[in-house]
Amino acid sequence: MSDFVINDVRKGFYLDSVALMRMSRLVAGMADVTEAAMMMGTPANLAIMSDAGLLAEAGAAAGGGDLIIGVRATTNEAAEAALAEANAQLQQPTAGGGENHAWQPRTLQTALKTMPDANLALISVPGDFAVAEARKAIRLGLNAMIFSDNVSVAEELQLKLEARELGRLVMGPDCGTSIIGGIPLAFANVVPRGEIGIVGASGTGIQEISCLIGQYGGGISHAIGVGGRDLNSEVGGISTLMALQALEADAMTSRIVLVSKPPPKHVAEKVLKHLAASKKPTIVCFIGADQMTMPANTTQVFSLKAAARAALNMAADDRVEPSAPIKASADRPNIRGLFSGGTLCAEAQIVLHSSALAVQSNAPVPGVTRAGETCSSHLMLDLGDDQYTRGKPHPMIEPTVRDDAIAAALADDKVGVILIDVVIGYGAHADPAGHLVEFLQKHRRANGPEIIASVTGTDGDPQNRSAQVRKLMSAAVHVAPTNADAAHWALSAIQP
Repeated sequence: MSDFVINDVRKGFYLDSVALMRMSRLVAGMADVTEAAMMMGTPANLAIMSDAGLLAEAGAAAGGGDLIIGVRATTNEAAEAALAEANAQLQQPTAGGGENHAWQPRTLQTALKTMPDANLALISVPGDFAVAEARKAIRLGLNAMIFSDNVSVAEELQLKLEARELGRLVMGPDCGTSIIGGIPLAFANVVPRGEIGIVGASGTGIQEISCLIGQYGGGISHAIGVGGRDLNSEVGGISTLMALQALEADAMTSRIVLVSKPPPKHVAEKVLKHLAASKKPTIVCFIGADQMTMPANTTQVFSLKAAARAALNMAADDRVEPSAPIKASADRPNIRGLFSGGTLCAEAQIVLHSSALAVQSNAPVPGVTRAGETCSSHLMLDLGDDQYTRGKPHPMIEPTVRDDAIAAALADDKVGVILIDVVIGYGAHADPAGHLVEFLQKHRRANGPEIIASVTGTDGDPQNRSAQVRKLMSAAVHVAPTNADAAHWALSAIQP
């Protein structure tokens, strides 16, 4: 019997994609519902919904400024019930009013009249509209942080060139993490203020480094995300160089950390030439890069943990051992890494690959093999990659997204260690450790893989790092102090 597919279209109705994804998962969990999605009607989203079998005639006619509700269910009654629940969910963010209902401006111009001293606009609209909104912002004298993705490289380049001419910084597109003046933006953590500035083309890289600096007793002046493509050949590091200049001019910042995947050679040379003229010492972590020739005032490190320690003039090699030995069964020789953070996945690959292990990944660092249909060796998966999040929430937002991958690893008789990250802070799920523990209680088998985790976050975060660690440890999950330590623990666990 075929599923029933129905759509409802709300004309000119916009809601943030993160909120829509959370609502979609609630609706998809209803009885007899096969799948559900709530998306803006952009061409990219229409393609996603069509591929998922969620697009009916009504939805196909939607425009980019319209919201589409798509439901696929085993019965028409279930589909109608799910549609009604989706509409009820959509009413909640706008319900209220009265004296406690906060007025929200509808345009940037109106917002600036209300907050004339503002100098930053955070933009989270469908990618088809993000550049236009960012261009309005920079022309109104604002810097722009673009959380939105699905922006072409050509549009990003033109926007950043114009912003540079106007003396405005564009952070993004697809900029998921920043901390400006102590204020966490998007996926970020509550960290102490201090004298370390961070520039990052890596969201979870910024999170891990800033949290570890706080854990080691330091603090952050600003952490400026620039978007994952800023250091590629086409864009050439425009925002990275401007962010470095901003931190060099900032009186509170005495030392700078730069974190990114390895840029192309000519872009790296441009960045290093800039750093050579800087008066402030800089730590460079091009995660997965080989040894490079650095300017005299610049130190290259090869892990997020080393970057945090070098920023505070601490010794780089501070290997932490588990309180009790962790040993995988001899007939389970493989490590399976299941990461929500792409840079955390990359860091784990580096640790394992540097020990001459055969490692595969869907997002390989230099020297690691790209994963194919099957893998008989150590497999590190970035489950936040587009191939896993197409039309679905990111696993940092909704941890159920990686449940199937965890279940598969638990059932694999060759997997001796499951390596997993838990990333907390603003934007992240309210209790990712609690969800993982509940899932393990249902699916973990006796004599199965050892599970080693790290928690990226601080006790100041809404989820409280210490509380998350305690939950994991109560379920016999080994919790390492850093992601790098967790990878070293996994490596030791499979060695004779």
